[in-house]
Amino acid sequence: MRRLAPIAFANPLEFKASLNGEPDARTGVRAPTIGPMSGREDEVPSDVMELPAHVVGEPPVAEASADLPDRLLIARLRRKDPSAFELLVRTHQNRVYDFCVRMLSDREEAFDLTQEIFISIHQNLEKFRADAKLTTWIFRISRNHCLNRLKYLKRRGRGRSDEFGESNELSITEALGGSSQPDDAIAARREREVVHQAIAHLEEEQRALVVLRDVEGLSYEEIMEITELPEGTVKSRLHRAREKLAGILAKLEQSLADRGD
Repeated sequence: MRRLAPIAFANPLEFKASLNGEPDARTGVRAPTIGPMSGREDEVPSDVMELPAHVVGEPPVAEASADLPDRLLIARLRRKDPSAFELLVRTHQNRVYDFCVRMLSDREEAFDLTQEIFISIHQNLEKFRADAKLTTWIFRISRNHCLNRLKYLKRRGRGRSDEFGESNELSITEALGGSSQPDDAIAARREREVVHQAIAHLEEEQRALVVLRDVEGLSYEEIMEITELPEGTVKSRLHRAREKLAGILAKLEQSLADRGD
């Protein structure tokens, strides 16, 4: 995954310009809001199909915020302390970017959206609940931005494709970066890339659940907070997402096998 360079800034607009190297050409920043979803679903033991760690890779861990507890960091942020916001970005930017890449399957879109997410975080600090977990709140904002951006891209004909062919094969090959590695390492990386390609073909809500649980390694309680869904609904939807993912994986692997890979 691409890593964003450490940055220093006095306000979020300078942050956006520093990442781009030039001012943003668009007017304003979207502040999407997605309301809670309704409806009850039977609880299903979703861990039955949990993806193994060696396939998705180890869940990313945010860098320590210089051992600064969330409540103290939030207090500094609310006092408009620029160094506190810089610390927040430096701590969480890579994880937010990785999440956006998994959701959007487009590194440039993910790069742009990561900037918008941190601007939105800065603008909504007063709405952060004192009893909430900072990481969970950041993921909630990130998820909402990603879902809205996916809708925006779909309206412009840039949504995902259901075809499993040359584009998938090419992206997997590019991700491997050549064949100079030992065979076992290549095979392991290839397996992970195939899984992540398959995740990209899930519906947006299903994709978010799989990424939050199986890639980011969040707990059900954290996912419930992020999605505003009850535990039974989270588990049942995640179970169905994993079932669908298994079918997509089978088709993708068959497509690659047919091409002689």
